[in-house]
Amino acid sequence: MNAYSKQLSGEEMNTLSKEMRNVSISFDLLTNIENSCLIKFGNTIVICKATIEESVPPFLRKSGMGWVTAEYGMLPGSTNERMRREAKQTGQSGRTQEIQRLIGRSLRVAVDRVALGERQIIVDCDVIQADGGTRCASICGGWVALKLATNTLKRSGLIKFDPIIRHVAAISCGIVNGEQKLDLNYQEDSAAETDANFVMDDKGELIEIQCSAEKKPFSKEEFEIMFSMASEGIKKLVEIQKSALNE
Repeated sequence: MNAYSKQLSGEEMNTLSKEMRNVSISFDLLTNIENSCLIKFGNTIVICKATIEESVPPFLRKSGMGWVTAEYGMLPGSTNERMRREAKQTGQSGRTQEIQRLIGRSLRVAVDRVALGERQIIVDCDVIQADGGTRCASICGGWVALKLATNTLKRSGLIKFDPIIRHVAAISCGIVNGEQKLDLNYQEDSAAETDANFVMDDKGELIEIQCSAEKKPFSKEEFEIMFSMASEGIKKLVEIQKSALNE
């Protein structure tokens, strides 16, 4: 597969209040892992890879159901100041645990776990450059890696039917200097009065919302504008996923 990127048209930009960053997905990055991709949201870059294991966690043994989980991390060179490897510390930070649980929850919604069979897919999301929106980029790229993994299972004859039942994508929104903005970079995110992340499927149905007032409360009307902007952004991200996978 070749790299694919999409920039919204000028007409589309006018409906969003702020131009989405350029999003691209490329493949064949890791020669030792088949089901991997590199996703870019502007200057945010994440490597996503999916590993198939022919076993499930103990609570699912003999259930006939599979499991999808995720691990997330920011590599030492991903920010201006060197991040310490969490393996060197006493354990994962609360932020890391919260994000990887969000990714796992979001991706499990995409899968018919009975059709997956009694096996586990682990999606690793490693941030190699961070400029805002790392969790959203991880969900979007993680879904692509997950789809590649289920394609591998189907080609090998281990499953008969594709267990992927929906596209899943995520995007950030916020209010910065009184203006609703889509797909915030780090500078915008750090100055935002309101910060939100929306996870949705290809039908526009909600999977999860994270939304908080960072500096002052926001109104229902302001939230609805962010929701509408996120819905349009998710549509574009799903188009990118489909085009990247030649669907």
